[in-house]
Amino acid sequence: MKTYSAKPSDIQQDWLVIDAEGLVLGRMASIIAMRLRGKHKPMYTPHMDCGDNVIVINADKVQLTGRKRTDKVYYHHTGHPGGIKSVTAGKVLDGNHPERVVIKAVERMISRNPLGRRQMTKLHVYASAEHPHGAQNPTPLDVAAMNTKNKRSA
Repeated sequence: MKTYSAKPSDIQQDWLVIDAEGLVLGRMASIIAMRLRGKHKPMYTPHMDCGDNVIVINADKVQLTGRKRTDKVYYHHTGHPGGIKSVTAGKVLDGNHPERVVIKAVERMISRNPLGRRQMTKLHVYASAEHPHGAQNPTPLDVAAMNTKNKRSA
């Protein structure tokens, strides 16, 4: 028996839309990362980009469990000596770019190599309910119905 390896002509990439309103960030990010990699497909091949395109709407309404909204800290360095900066998850969600919390959560679940960077280009995150990908006819993916723990009420 031979091991199956997908060819580029065999790969079919779908478009999915996920409404992040009320969803728990980490649980949603792990599902998105799995869909971007293509691990949900039976023809998954580790060295090929088999994943789907994922659109996330209402990213500003994502929920964090526990005290993560105040305690979770994102760090970045300016490149200058002593230039480490920090911002809490709550400030990012209340700021001008709340979609960055979702992008960073998914990015940290994808492999850090050229294939992972190519897979991250298929993630489209929007803070509001509108998105410009209507022509692709994305199918909705109900993450909240997959597990009762995926959704938080207020």
